[in-house]
Amino acid sequence: MGDKSAPRRPTAIQYLRYCYGRPLPPSLRDWVRNDLAGPGATTRMIMRAVVPTTLILIPFWLFPTDFMTRLSMTFPIWFMVILFSHALNKVWRKHMLRMHGLDPNLADERVRQRDAHIHRSYVERYGPRPESADQRTDDI
Repeated sequence: MGDKSAPRRPTAIQYLRYCYGRPLPPSLRDWVRNDLAGPGATTRMIMRAVVPTTLILIPFWLFPTDFMTRLSMTFPIWFMVILFSHALNKVWRKHMLRMHGLDPNLADERVRQRDAHIHRSYVERYGPRPESADQRTDDI
């Protein structure tokens, strides 16, 4: 079956440390690969920023004031956390993949697979790109 000595998931302490940027042991590389490059990776990374922020902002809703004041105290912070976590998502995932000794381009793998038919139709229609062309990281 499988090696029972190596955990398939990190412990709670390992997971919390991992969420805040600490590396996991090499035995958990497959879990890290799936977490950072598998289905739902973007959503998981955003939730890791939103949940702690929401917990910090909940006490502001206990202030004895009207709804609009509560909303104006918390919504801008919450919105910016979502905005920045989405904007920096790929950068952080590539950093974490690199930190765990994995290929940082795995963060783009699902997009490459999703858009492969577009690139194939381009090659069929216009031919392959010349060797001298500037190759961006999102090119296949």
